Amino acid sequence: MTDSKYFTTTKKGEIFELKAELNSDKKEKKKEAVKKVIASMTVGKDVSALFPDVVNCMQTDNLELKKLVYLYLMNYAKSQPDMAIMAVNTFVKDCEDPNPLIRALAVRTMGCIRVDKITEYLCEPLRKCLKDEDPYVRKTAAVCVAKLHDINAQLVEDQGFLDTLKDLISDSNPMVVANAVAALSEIAESHPSSNLLDLNPQSINKLLTALNECTEWGQIFILDCLANYTPKDDREAQSICERVTPRLSHANSAVVLSAVKVLMKFMEMLSKDLDYYGTLLKKLAPPLVTLLSAEPELQYVALRNINLIVQKRPEILKHEMKVFFVKYNDPIYVKLEKLDIMIRLASQANIAQVLAELKEYATEVDVDFVRKAVRAIGRCAIKVEQSAERCVSTLLDLIQTKVNYVVQEAIVVIKDIFRKYPNKYESVIATLCENLDSLDEPEARAAMIWIVGEYAERIDNADELLESFLEGFHDESTQVQLQLLTAIVKLFLKKPTETQELVQQVLSLATQDSDNPDLRDRGYIYWRLLSTDPVAAKEVVLAEKPLISEETDLIEPTLLDELICYIGTLASVYHKPPSAFVEGGRGVVHKSLPPRTASSESTESPETAPAGVPSSEQPDVIPAQGDLLGDLLNLDLGPPVSGPPLASSSVQMGAVDLLGGGLDSLIGGPNFVTPPAAAVPANLGAPMGSGLSDLFDLTSGVGTLSGSYVAPKAIWLPAMKAKGLEISGTFTRQVGSISMDLQLTNKALQVMTDFAIQFNRNSFGLAPAAPLQVHAPLSPNQTVEISLPLNTVGSVMKMEPLNNLQVAVKNNIDVFYFSTLYPLHILFVEDGKMDRQMFLATWKDIPNENEAQFQIRDCPLNAEAVSSRLQSSNIFTVAKRNVEGQDMLYQSLKLTNGIWVLAELRIQPGNPSFTLSLKCRAPEVSQHVYQAYETILKN
Repeated sequence: MTDSKYFTTTKKGEIFELKAELNSDKKEKKKEAVKKVIASMTVGKDVSALFPDVVNCMQTDNLELKKLVYLYLMNYAKSQPDMAIMAVNTFVKDCEDPNPLIRALAVRTMGCIRVDKITEYLCEPLRKCLKDEDPYVRKTAAVCVAKLHDINAQLVEDQGFLDTLKDLISDSNPMVVANAVAALSEIAESHPSSNLLDLNPQSINKLLTALNECTEWGQIFILDCLANYTPKDDREAQSICERVTPRLSHANSAVVLSAVKVLMKFMEMLSKDLDYYGTLLKKLAPPLVTLLSAEPELQYVALRNINLIVQKRPEILKHEMKVFFVKYNDPIYVKLEKLDIMIRLASQANIAQVLAELKEYATEVDVDFVRKAVRAIGRCAIKVEQSAERCVSTLLDLIQTKVNYVVQEAIVVIKDIFRKYPNKYESVIATLCENLDSLDEPEARAAMIWIVGEYAERIDNADELLESFLEGFHDESTQVQLQLLTAIVKLFLKKPTETQELVQQVLSLATQDSDNPDLRDRGYIYWRLLSTDPVAAKEVVLAEKPLISEETDLIEPTLLDELICYIGTLASVYHKPPSAFVEGGRGVVHKSLPPRTASSESTESPETAPAGVPSSEQPDVIPAQGDLLGDLLNLDLGPPVSGPPLASSSVQMGAVDLLGGGLDSLIGGPNFVTPPAAAVPANLGAPMGSGLSDLFDLTSGVGTLSGSYVAPKAIWLPAMKAKGLEISGTFTRQVGSISMDLQLTNKALQVMTDFAIQFNRNSFGLAPAAPLQVHAPLSPNQTVEISLPLNTVGSVMKMEPLNNLQVAVKNNIDVFYFSTLYPLHILFVEDGKMDRQMFLATWKDIPNENEAQFQIRDCPLNAEAVSSRLQSSNIFTVAKRNVEGQDMLYQSLKLTNGIWVLAELRIQPGNPSFTLSLKCRAPEVSQHVYQAYETILKN
């Protein structure tokens, strides 16, 4: 007998059997068959061949069978769109079924079938269901509109479903209201420009009424919607807060956090003098404390949110320190988060309690936790001055334990304490020096070297200590090498006679024997300083250092305000705005807290600056080390110097007499000239070339059609400074988006790839909004033009000058640094027009000493031309009057960080000189705003 029998079979296969069962006359058999089909589908078998047979089973009164068929339909409609059309009639029929459950089931399934061909057939049944008498059907239909909008937005708008959805907000059933709000919010999120949720006091009232009777998820949708509303005054804000407060006692933590978000947002509008404000603060504490008795994962989410709340309003939880004490069985992620909040809440009143706890934690077994606890003791010392003495003695006790990692953390922390309180605790240096041999971590070694260098005159054997580190110089990490170089130069300047050999040794190691560009550059700078002008070297290296501030890890104020608007969402756990981690086409809207009302502003005169204004009372924050491309500030970048780059000489480095002045020939001065400035107003005077730019220059003289003035490109990084890479560029703002227009030219002999860009912290948080994309490798002598989109949600640090931007560009060859000045008008936003009343009130409110006057000369424009030209750069004319033959323009503009600048421009017809008066709560921006006026009017 042959083997062919194995390939022939009488069995028709599983699909054939199921087909037969589906077409059976017996209802039970049919139901069993559909269940088998669903089971096969669930485990991943392809049962799409049975589509027509399963769809035939739809004609049934049995609800269970109908649900199963609908489930199958949702899964396979996309792969079988032509077959799916067969089901349309049944949907239409089911939407008129007497049983509301079947009507709702039909409309829910319709929304899940994402097939374009079918959608238009579903509009009629959906319209009926939106007006159904049964609320269960209406609430299901509301969600279906959002799903349909996702498939075909135009169809939904043409059919008028959005208006029907808005009407459902006034529905009598709270669940329908909640689903309508959820659907509208979903649609509004994907279309940020459409004003779908047009909330007014009447609709808010309806939402608040529905709030009490909704399911918990319905309450969350409504609360999130309320959080996007801006009340018209403090009275309305208070009444909403009163009606939302009962949600704080809800059992579901998501409802509690959504309610906290609404209250935190609207508290911004309440005056601190109100009794109600104090009551609200007291009511917010208990629900937050209750969240900490949940399971660890929920605790973590609650703690991340509390971290934000404590930074915004520490007074809410100032008496609740004990709930943040760590329990022995807390997971490490909860422990670390609690520790962070403890330090934020530390104050003179509770510091004794906190220190006792932290000392206890430092003897735990979990290494990460112990390290963080020791750091926390140091942060307490810096934060609460009265406790510094106690903290230092606690740290010394910990050093005596001789536990290696405790000792190392303590030394790192003591270095910061010395920075905060100079000449106070130096008596402990001897104890620190005893532990020198046990240090093996780069950060601790660097901290110890800094201490020895800084206080060399108090340590008898400082040269021996530093020499011991020098023996393995090349094995040390960069951080330690840089610190050692600086410390030995400090020691030399303090004790020149005894340490000349030592300093020569370290400079030679850093420059001749090292291949690290940072270390070489710093070595050459010190060498050059010492050899040309020891007095200047002393002033530079031993200059008085600014005091350190404890709040180095505070979230920047404008970002914090935005994150408060996202309490209870993923953004509040990541501590990043959604734009930083949400990908895809959906527009992420930047949210911000409502402005303080007039009544609350007057009570708070010292802090009336809007969110993000650098108040003069704030401490100068020294940024923490370890930013992405190395903290650019450590690379000795000064503000840009305008001037032509000189040719640098390239003589080989030989053995040089250190203080003999022989270094001039070796590293010619030009190596230290920073690149020419990009956007200094002097450069902006250059006329824009003729050609296309003149096409639009018909009346207003503005260089671009719908944006502000754009300066010609200037060279920011010459090729000789960047191993053949030349970068020139300019900044533009068009229709609300800022970009850096770059031109990269490869003047080297090798191909350049792998480009990346990084900005240092700067005054307005400018940061790249996308990676630097150079799509093809840059061949020799090739030039590429790139427009890099920017946003203003980066880290903020006040720069000198204010508009200085320090940039690092990396490619496959090296990392290059340059700095440039951006023109301030790229930060003028489109909604910078104040209404007249507000302008008048704000002008009076800003103190007279904040007013600055400037002259704009040689500008032959009349008032009309001036007004229209400035408007194209987002400087808006609020009012215009003529006083004794002079035209007076009253203008307002707003910067991206919320600072308002008010201006009065006097124009005498026939006289080309104008007088500009500027008033602003942050007077340091006035000079730069004046430069922007000059630039715009003269180009």
